[in-house]
Amino acid sequence: MKAKYLILGALALTLIACEPNFFETESPSAMDEAVFKSTDLTAQAIGAIYNTFGEDKSFRNRLCGGYVAMNTDIEHCSKTEDAEYAAYNMTGGTGNLSTSNGKDPWAYLNSAIERANVVIDGIRQHSDTTDQTFRYLLGEALTLRAFCYLEMVKLWGDVPASFESFNGYNPDVLYTAKQDRNVVYNQLRIDLKDAANLLPWSAQCPGNAANYTGRPSKALALGLLARMDLMYAGLAMRPDVFTVGGTRACSVQYNVKDADVRRELYQEAVWACAQIIKQESFKFKDDFADVFKDLCKDVTDYSKSEWIWALPFLDGARGQVLALTGNKMSSNCPGALINTISYGSGNNNNAKTQAMIEIVPTFYYAYDKADKRRDITILPWTWEYDNGDGMASSYTDVVFPGVDAADKKLYQKQSNASQMYLGKLRVEWMERSYASNEDCIDMPVLRYADILLMFAEAAIGSKEGNAPSELYGISAQECFDKVRERAGLASKPLSFNAIVDERAFEFCGENIRKYDLMRWGLLKERLEKAQSDVYDLQKGVGAYAGRPDSVYFHYTRNDNYSQIGAAFVFDRFVGIDLDAERPAEYDKANGWVAKSFFTKDDDPVINTENWYLYVPGAHIDMHQYWPIFDVNIASSNGTLWNDYEY
Repeated sequence: MKAKYLILGALALTLIACEPNFFETESPSAMDEAVFKSTDLTAQAIGAIYNTFGEDKSFRNRLCGGYVAMNTDIEHCSKTEDAEYAAYNMTGGTGNLSTSNGKDPWAYLNSAIERANVVIDGIRQHSDTTDQTFRYLLGEALTLRAFCYLEMVKLWGDVPASFESFNGYNPDVLYTAKQDRNVVYNQLRIDLKDAANLLPWSAQCPGNAANYTGRPSKALALGLLARMDLMYAGLAMRPDVFTVGGTRACSVQYNVKDADVRRELYQEAVWACAQIIKQESFKFKDDFADVFKDLCKDVTDYSKSEWIWALPFLDGARGQVLALTGNKMSSNCPGALINTISYGSGNNNNAKTQAMIEIVPTFYYAYDKADKRRDITILPWTWEYDNGDGMASSYTDVVFPGVDAADKKLYQKQSNASQMYLGKLRVEWMERSYASNEDCIDMPVLRYADILLMFAEAAIGSKEGNAPSELYGISAQECFDKVRERAGLASKPLSFNAIVDERAFEFCGENIRKYDLMRWGLLKERLEKAQSDVYDLQKGVGAYAGRPDSVYFHYTRNDNYSQIGAAFVFDRFVGIDLDAERPAEYDKANGWVAKSFFTKDDDPVINTENWYLYVPGAHIDMHQYWPIFDVNIASSNGTLWNDYEY
């Protein structure tokens, strides 16, 4: 059962509000002391942090995928026609991503941080921190605050460093100025190590946090520490000199100039990952597909899931993770299709997933054909529904045997090279219904495979080869190979370039790739190469010479996918691979279908007029972060500004 952390009582929210009488006396108010002397009331105050995650324009939608991590060499945003949504369409605008009233990602992340500050200060001042439950709650609040700060640094670079709650007197706490991100990193190193000491492993967590993927444990604090260490030790777009008020002099450079400190960070990442690997090897799933099926099926049992933390959304409440990033479902599909899934009622047009994440088509060809991850990650089809008008009636009797042309049918519709979708989250893997686009699938944040690959990367000193000295009896090569072996691949010598590739194959669509490329200093280079390669693929030249023009497929009937009428799914799908040939058994009379993959109505599906990972004129060598939105700067009392030539 999911903890009901996104549906909260008024008490916790009242505690966070700065009401006029709340801070008037010098001593803590009785209500303040009472709250933090009660584990139940303190837990409700922590619930107020989670509440911000479920708000519109927060992790409910804007921060859960499709907006925050595009574009890369393997993923792109399907909304490329809209400059607000495709990051590298931003040629200079600093307008709000969503609204002009402060209900935006910046505002909600800062709100969550302030609520965490209140809890952290309250527990430290008023709670019995020898009590195991209070220790857990303090560790949870520290971890949630660190998570929010890491998200802010990923999105904006330098941000305000606010690590104390507003006491009603000090305006410097209310209006915290933007600071060099290293100030944040240094505090998070302290906080996450403190949290790791306070938090037990998941099975020993108190109450409903025990054995639950939706609440932090020691592994999450350690995993976020390793993730932060690799960011901190890595490269980033940053001002050449941190300048109050802003500067145009920015470049990609190491966050830390001292190579010895960077080695210390790699050592810390190795140490953090090693603790998890030694304690929780059971977390690694045997089947790659099961990692994501579990998420769609709401498997939140920590001992049965690869997820170390998936941000929890309550069934029936809010959360659009699958709706925004899952495989595409046509708006023609009515409600009550695909098992028990309902996207609304009757025959309305709410039955769709938006599929904001699409796959850069060249990435399909980057996979080894034996890699089991490819066909889980990339889908060249969508769910479609019609009454027979999609194909000629004389043809549908063969393609969809046993169904008249006019009958309702659900089927998998082949797409083309410009529309390859992320397949890790799928409607058909769910086991419950939901209404509209609020699917309430938990948002994936960290899983065990990332721990293995972070260990391997830190063990070789990442890009610079500045390797630490102690590996705690764990083989980096074996950690790397473990991920490949699950994919059905042989061992491969561990190197930085091998890590760059493997993390792409493993984590495509999980909001990781962009930030990996940024910390490796490869974002601009990889975007430009991917864009060039895509055009070569369309023309069938260079590495893509001899690419097939058509795909061939055949259906089998499986009505388990639909509650209304018949359902048809591919049982054979041939032709996307570069060396693919028309199947010997291909025969239209036996139900085979041939469709163009690189052209539509004789025109190329990928062309220089409408397909871009970045638009001409976009500063991909500078605009690697979002700008701080105008509405946030205007309300900052002069403490915020934009760099990076915005």
